[in-house]
Amino acid sequence: MDRIKPPMLGGLIAAAIIIADQIVKMWILYGIQLPIRRTIEVLPFFSLTMVENRGVSFGMFQADGIGRWLLSAFALGVAAMLAWWLRQTERRTLALGLGLVIGGAIGNLIDRVTRGYVIDFFDFSDLYFPYVFNVADAAISIGVAFLLLDFVLNNDETEKKA
Repeated sequence: MDRIKPPMLGGLIAAAIIIADQIVKMWILYGIQLPIRRTIEVLPFFSLTMVENRGVSFGMFQADGIGRWLLSAFALGVAAMLAWWLRQTERRTLALGLGLVIGGAIGNLIDRVTRGYVIDFFDFSDLYFPYVFNVADAAISIGVAFLLLDFVLNNDETEKKA
């Protein structure tokens, strides 16, 4: 049996992240019906805290009105460029990173377009991590780590071609 080719792997990962992100957000909104700025302590170091994030990852660069649409257009453009890059790659680590970032970007884009804000809820502030985030944010961060790993692992190959 052939292994899944890297572009397909990245696409499947992106789809899985989008689905997981939206399912967890629906559970937060309609399952446990967590109100805005309310907190449910799950563990001594981890809580669920509902936040309406009008910015980008981890609540940076808050934007309303036209800013919402500018952030949405930017996210869509980045996702499209990364998808184009994904179609070209033959490296699994790169495909994994791109799939995670694409899935996370689209997951948050869905919120921003449909609600006007992104739903964030994972809260590790008791561990001195001040940001509240979601599945999509985590996927983007992990995806960037895989992109950096791919760069480090393949840097010699890139330099030889230049």
